[in-house]
Amino acid sequence: MRWSPSRRQVLGASLAALAAATTTEASAAASAHAPSPSLSHSLSRARVTYDALKKYFDTADGTGLVREQYPAAADDRPYSYEWPLSQVHVAALDLAFVDRRYAPALAVRAEAQELYWNPSGGTTGLPGYDSYPVAPHGGGGDMFYDDNEWVGLAKSQLHLQTGDRAALRRAEEIFALVESGWDTDPDHPAPGGVFWTQADWNHSRNTVSNMPGAQLGLRLHQITGRTRYLESSRRFYDWTHTHLRTPEGLYWDSVDLAGTVDRTIWSYNQGVPVGVGVLLYRATGDRSHLSQARRTAEAAYTHFVTEGRLLTQPVFFNSIFFKNLLLLESVTGGSVYRRAMADYADHIWSERRDNSTGLMRFDDNGTTQAIEQAAATQIFAVLSWPRDAWRTLY
Repeated sequence: MRWSPSRRQVLGASLAALAAATTTEASAAASAHAPSPSLSHSLSRARVTYDALKKYFDTADGTGLVREQYPAAADDRPYSYEWPLSQVHVAALDLAFVDRRYAPALAVRAEAQELYWNPSGGTTGLPGYDSYPVAPHGGGGDMFYDDNEWVGLAKSQLHLQTGDRAALRRAEEIFALVESGWDTDPDHPAPGGVFWTQADWNHSRNTVSNMPGAQLGLRLHQITGRTRYLESSRRFYDWTHTHLRTPEGLYWDSVDLAGTVDRTIWSYNQGVPVGVGVLLYRATGDRSHLSQARRTAEAAYTHFVTEGRLLTQPVFFNSIFFKNLLLLESVTGGSVYRRAMADYADHIWSERRDNSTGLMRFDDNGTTQAIEQAAATQIFAVLSWPRDAWRTLY
């Protein structure tokens, strides 16, 4: 299930403290995790790519929100949808970890993130992020579980890297929302699973709404030690493993309430289960989870890298894919996946970058999506991280 802006059209707390904490803690992180000279070219790429994002996508109203694409189309809304903004947020997070000068940018994006927060809640009565900014900046929108999970994972990454308590509280709120999205009707085909969205026009249960939920729960278990998070994560993982796993160890996209399986193989739907397997192994000590993660990683590497399908995937799927492969290598060692990520970064830098603007061009129509620019920033930034930091990735 590929995301696009047109499809979406059809289809916080204590920010001053966050800004201060991020500035101080990211400064310390930058000092502790400054890249070696051999990694500095990746950091340089990340900086110029993020700076181009800010130049061409930021709105002029001081909100930290961004436009969906550049150049803007006549019918574009004033701001991007939630998922693009969340990935801009993550781009600042990944960059600020190794360059303290981007700590203020991270605080700005964190504040912008909260403009999507709907405290009144959606159909399950629990608060979460709407798909479009809420009043006074917009009218809100349908609540997507995967949109919320990406933010929760970013918040858990921030907490692991800085100890930010507000970020942890928000991640826990998001996980409660995800739990409320579980299908409770035993008469449904493939009963169980977290729905993709609360909207009444879609009733699919997806790899992308279950596996990132499992990953978020495992991060919360890692941080808090609470059994509930581990149990819910196992439930999300087991359901996806049972109903959407291919014989080769990859994962299909989704299953609907008619029992029809969308058998599309997306790169991010392979990466996140790898990360979940790693975190399950770390939580339980059961090496079978690590073995399954390795099997999926190897099958995905063959499918996308060896067999040449990687460039057919959106860059914002590949950024998530590669980060989870680095999470695996943080435990298993080796550098096969890091080298593949570096090769991909070299390709998009040399073949997809407009030298005059710094914008990444993945579409022949001459436009750049904010989420594409953000994903490229993430790839370059994380390639400048030292290996011992990979364990905080998703």
